[in-house]
Amino acid sequence: MAPTRIGVIGAGSLGYHHVRILRSVEDAQLIGFYDERPERAAAVTQELGVPAARSLDELLDAVDAVTVVVPTPAHHAVAKRALARGVHVLIEKPIASTLAEADDLLATARASGAIVQTGHVERFNRAIRAALPYIEAPRFVESNRLAPFNPRGSDVAVVLDLMIHDIDLVRTLVGGHVTGLAAAGVPVLTPSVDIANARLTFDTGAVANITASRVSRDRFRKLRIFQRSGYLSLDLAQGNGEFYRLRGDLDVAAMAAAPRQLEEYMERVPLEAPEGEPLRLEFESFIAAVRGRAPVLVSGDDGREALALALHIMREIERSLPALAGAPGA
Repeated sequence: MAPTRIGVIGAGSLGYHHVRILRSVEDAQLIGFYDERPERAAAVTQELGVPAARSLDELLDAVDAVTVVVPTPAHHAVAKRALARGVHVLIEKPIASTLAEADDLLATARASGAIVQTGHVERFNRAIRAALPYIEAPRFVESNRLAPFNPRGSDVAVVLDLMIHDIDLVRTLVGGHVTGLAAAGVPVLTPSVDIANARLTFDTGAVANITASRVSRDRFRKLRIFQRSGYLSLDLAQGNGEFYRLRGDLDVAAMAAAPRQLEEYMERVPLEAPEGEPLRLEFESFIAAVRGRAPVLVSGDDGREALALALHIMREIERSLPALAGAPGA
């Protein structure tokens, strides 16, 4: 079977890495990329040795699949042109700016038979991959994602820029449906929300507390998961974590009678998974789905549901900050 011909649409800071990595993904042949800025296209071609298409149509005529790495407001228009031709699409998160746009993309994909995968790359984080075998009906999840300000992504609120990663992770880990939501946020450096917090309750009884900020001095990406069998602490920035598991020989009566050292009733299990660059693993999963070897791991429907929850959070924030209504990313 011939390699899957693939292209990249958008060669900005993230799109550059799409081009870089796709040069060497197994069963994929990188045909080229398209960026509407001639000077940027020339620079990427010179540095990575990958040809730039003269137009989007030229690229779409030559490929079986593309990754869409343009700014969020352009996701719908660009991805729809590909999907309407039957070209399989991996769309960076969020899948679109609105639910109407997301629904239109999914309908177009169904009509043409093309695959849609959403670029929630944290699903491929080494810490998440290591933790999955130990996840068992989480009861409480605490997520914190803090980052220094970066103009890239500031065209939308931090909820759609950063928090949406953790919205997808929490939905994946907890399962079930959100039945309650409270949120707050404030603008600091941009006209839209730069710091946000959301508290979600699920029909499973689980609760998740999610915080995202793009005005932090340092990067910080931690996820803590509490369940009846123990406690998982994940460092998404480092790609590692640990599981503090209740000992099987735990004497609850003795534990209640007097204070105990942690190691007396918990055992520490280092969480390990094979090394792997998350973006490369994401591309490999996309190519496997396109070639019919595996299901789509992060579907367009998954992307749509994460977007729906993110937009719900934004509406809750707007209720407390009416001036944000109509602000970019709101």
